[in-house]
Amino acid sequence: MIGVIHEPVIVHEPDLRTSPFIFASPHSGRCYEEGFLRQVSAPLSVLRRSEDAYVDQFFTSVTEMGASFVEALFPRAFVDPNRGPDELDARLFEDAASIGLAPPNARTSAGLGVVPRLAADGRSIHPGKISYAEGRRRIDAYYRPYHDALKSQIDRAVDQFGHAVLIDCHSMPSSSGRGADIVLGDRFGASCGRNLINHAEAYFKSMGFAVTRNRPYAGGYTTEHYGQPLAAVHVMQVEINRGLYLREADVQPSSSMDKLTERLKTWAKSMICTEHTGRLAAE
Repeated sequence: MIGVIHEPVIVHEPDLRTSPFIFASPHSGRCYEEGFLRQVSAPLSVLRRSEDAYVDQFFTSVTEMGASFVEALFPRAFVDPNRGPDELDARLFEDAASIGLAPPNARTSAGLGVVPRLAADGRSIHPGKISYAEGRRRIDAYYRPYHDALKSQIDRAVDQFGHAVLIDCHSMPSSSGRGADIVLGDRFGASCGRNLINHAEAYFKSMGFAVTRNRPYAGGYTTEHYGQPLAAVHVMQVEINRGLYLREADVQPSSSMDKLTERLKTWAKSMICTEHTGRLAAE
């Protein structure tokens, strides 16, 4: 979709909240501002390969199970909500020298900061530098509302249930999964309780998926920032191999997408229903 993005984020809520689970899709947005597309040099077909395409469609059904689902509508190539708000790449901004940006880290050095410099194939998104004001506009108008919605859902779950469980949903290029269908990330045990990720892995494996933990993806900003098991907030990142459901060259669903959707719905239900016993949120 191309045009004005009237709402940067949608929170899908159940009719009756019966679960502390929140599912989130920060990278499946496919609404592109016309003004952004006039700024860029990379074609839309390249920008779209940065999307975790259609991951939102896998998890909207969790509202039927009493959980909520937070969906970013804007694209990752425009602003990346799985980065810290200060993860800015100085090479992208005309006025970087006068801003006093945070020191570079691995993500900004790779051109993948909160306002990305590079698309998925390593191609520059813009023909040159952009203003810092444009970067701040994207963060203030899109990034912050997404995180406000996410934080609100976490706080509500903790208030109602005494704990919250956030599943941060992503997909990965088939070439990067190292043979895995699913990669689960918990920041090497720091962002969620052991029972949660143990159950997630065991159930995926029982369904025939090849699963690894934390390699090559341990979790990004969302997992690191919100995951505080000792404060009763558990966060786990789930990466799905795009080869299972996507024609990656043209970013279109393959014939196996419907089947995968049903399998992921079954997995989500197993997480939510098992959690009702209180077992998953315990260490």
